[in-house]
This record gives sequence, C-alpha cells and structure tokens, in this order.
Amino acid sequence: MATYDLTPVSVPKVNTKYRTIKTSIPVPQSLPIFKKLQQSEPRSMSGQPPIIWHKADNFIVSDKWGNRWIDWSSGVLIANAGHGRKEIAMALKDEIEQGLLASYVFVHEKRAELTTMLQALSPDPKNYSVFLLSTGSEATENCIKMAKTYAVEKYGMQKRYIISFQNAFHGRTMGAQLAGGMPRLKKWLGRLDPSFVQVPFPDGYKNEDTSFDLFVKTLKNKGVIFKDIAGVITESYQGVGPDFLPVKYAKKMEAFCREHDIIMTFDEVQAGFGRTGKMFCYEHYGVKPDLIACGKGISSSLPIAAVIGRKDIQGLYAPGSMTSTHSGSPLPVVAAIANLKLIQKERLVAKAAKLGEILMPEVHRIRKKYPSVLGCAQGKGLVAGIQVVKPGTKEPDAVLATKINVACLQKGLLMFAPVGVGGECLKIAPPLTITEDALRESLQVFEEAIDETIK
Repeated sequence: MATYDLTPVSVPKVNTKYRTIKTSIPVPQSLPIFKKLQQSEPRSMSGQPPIIWHKADNFIVSDKWGNRWIDWSSGVLIANAGHGRKEIAMALKDEIEQGLLASYVFVHEKRAELTTMLQALSPDPKNYSVFLLSTGSEATENCIKMAKTYAVEKYGMQKRYIISFQNAFHGRTMGAQLAGGMPRLKKWLGRLDPSFVQVPFPDGYKNEDTSFDLFVKTLKNKGVIFKDIAGVITESYQGVGPDFLPVKYAKKMEAFCREHDIIMTFDEVQAGFGRTGKMFCYEHYGVKPDLIACGKGISSSLPIAAVIGRKDIQGLYAPGSMTSTHSGSPLPVVAAIANLKLIQKERLVAKAAKLGEILMPEVHRIRKKYPSVLGCAQGKGLVAGIQVVKPGTKEPDAVLATKINVACLQKGLLMFAPVGVGGECLKIAPPLTITEDALRESLQVFEEAIDETIK
C-alpha cells in the first residue's frame, strides 16, 4: 500500500471548468482530521491520497476548502452512475419518509422489484435467481459456498477443489482470501486449505503463456483430478491490471467446466454494471457463468451486493438457512433500483464503450512515450491501468507509481492509491457519466503528471 506524506506542499493553482486547486496539498486545515483518525482507527484504513472528501457530484470530488478534482476512482469503482445522483437521493428520501429503514429478511415490496430487475440481466432469467447481500466479499464467499455445496450434494466429499487464479482478489474475508491469488494477503491464515488451488492467469504480460493448456498442465502438476473440482472462480477482469481473459481461453474454460460438471463463477464485483462497455464483463467472452458475484456499481452509493445464479444451485439451501442480516435492506435496495434505472435510461453501458474508444488509444500512446518504465497498459470501456516498472524490467516500481499518483492529485486529478501485485498499477476508473471533454482534460493532466515525474 502506498504511503503518503502529510506535509503540506505548495503547488501551482488550478482553475478550470472541472478542476480547482487553491491551497497547499494536503490542505493544512485537514491535518487535525487525519491526526484524529490516526489516533482512533487502525492504520489499515489509511493509504489513500490525502484529501478530505466533503462533497461528490457526478464525476467531481470536492473538499470544504474549495478544491475540486476530476474523479478517476469512482470511490473504488462504485459510482458507475456518478456521485450524489439526485434520483438516488430522492429514492432514499422517499423510503426514509415512508418509515422503513431495516427489515431483516422480512419482505418489502422494493426487494421484489430489485431481484426481478437483476434476474432480467442474467444469462437465462427463467433459470437464474438473485440472492441479495451487503458486500462483494459476501457475494464471492457465497459463490464458493454454493459451488462446494452443489458438488458435495451431487457427488460427495471428494469433489472439493476450488480453482482460482494467481494475482486474483475476491475480497478480504477468509473464503475470499483462500480463493485469492496473492500470497502476501494470506499470511494471517497460517495453514492454508489445500482444496483451494491457484493457476496462472493468462494476462499476457506477467504471465506470457495465455494458452488453456497451461491451466490443464498446472492442475495435473498439482495432483488435482478434474472430476474432483467443485468450482472455478475468476474475476471477469483481474483488478491488478486490469487484466482480461483471452476469449478463446474463456470459452475453453467454460467447456472444461461443462465437461466435468464444475460450477463456473465470474466475479463481477468491480467489473459489472457497465464498467467495461458491457453490462457485465463476462459478456465480452461469450460465456455463460453458473454464478455471478455482484457489488460496488450495483448501487453507485450504499452497500449492497448480489449473487445471480442458477436456480438449481441457489435452491440447495432450505428457507431461512442461508440469509444475511441486511440482505435486501430497504435503503440499499431503493438506491440500487434507482441506479439501475439511471444506467439504462442514460445508456451508460454504451457510453462507457464509446468513451473507451477515446481512453484506450490515449493510454497506449502515453505508455509508449516511456516504454522502459511504463511496462503494460490494459483496459476496456472506462477501466484501464498502466503498470509502472523498474527500467527495462517487469519488476513493480511502487515508488514511481506513487509519485505519479501524487502529481495527479496536486493537479486536480484524483486516483485511488496504486494497486497491483506490488503497488505498481495506476488505475483509471471514472464514473461512466464523465463527459468527453472532462475525460480528455483528465488524460492531459495524467500525461503532464507522468512527464513531470519521469523526466
């Protein structure tokens, strides 16, 4: 995780249609707030660029001291329909005034409306159902649980393996991190569960072998018998890149799962709801997942998640035996309904695809200016990333990535801290509502920050 200096730095003033920088960065008056948090929170909650959010409107984030940033974070790929949308706020206001704030899993009418909307987005609405939850980690945990349950119920305890990918991130809870592919995130687990097995992800850069043969060979080398695999889970794109599956690879993986009756899960927590120029990223591959984990952009606001999956799998648990305290809670539900209506009404999926045709050529052009240290650029729609490496290698350079990140912050362009295997990836993920001129302006700022940092 990046470390940010809280010493205020005098930076050039900025005043454009979308950006304003009028103070030192970080703002001197903000330091007491950071100090309170240092004294009252664990340090794990720190590590983001040092600004104090006061207001977020569409694709602009503001502090209370008059500074404004074009947002390339969307929170953390949450605000697909934009920050602070009035339609979402009004839906919340109406529900609050109606007098329903919580309901456990007692039924309320809006829950049925949302599950029906999400069911309609599934690969096969007649045969898929929707399980509402609170977080993306909950969604991936339940996908793992249901894949294993299906296998045990149908074949017995020997069908137990969950296959996932190196460098994957599926959340911070135990099952999600067992399926994750970053060893540094698993140290706390001590002895690992041997039924969770990782294989190389075919990103074409960190792993140059993109053939499905490597998937098969790796499992054989690890002693995994194919008929004993319960599930395969993959991010639709790996967040560390973003890194995408080759289409042929995805199709062969699907065929492999069908041949051995393996539950295929696509983790769409950060990829779904228009981010890549499709409603769901898996649509780029022409495959049909058995289970789909959703979160983040599902509401553009409040915490809510979902598993969209085959009814025969999700129906394995009896009434009341697999629920969550805030499953379908009224306020997140109405926020999600309003969000989905905005995505559809404003054609934000198509807009993301169109703006991606501007974003990606520019990202590739910028990378090619400094190929020795900007090692790889990937993206689709309105998600992209450049991986910063040590000169002439593929070794992550988190220090340089953070310097570029800070330079962007000082110029009025907000990104979250660099991600990736070693903190090397500069991630681009603006709200899907960003305008073309704001996107072009932010790309210019991004390039200026890179030029000034690398020179």
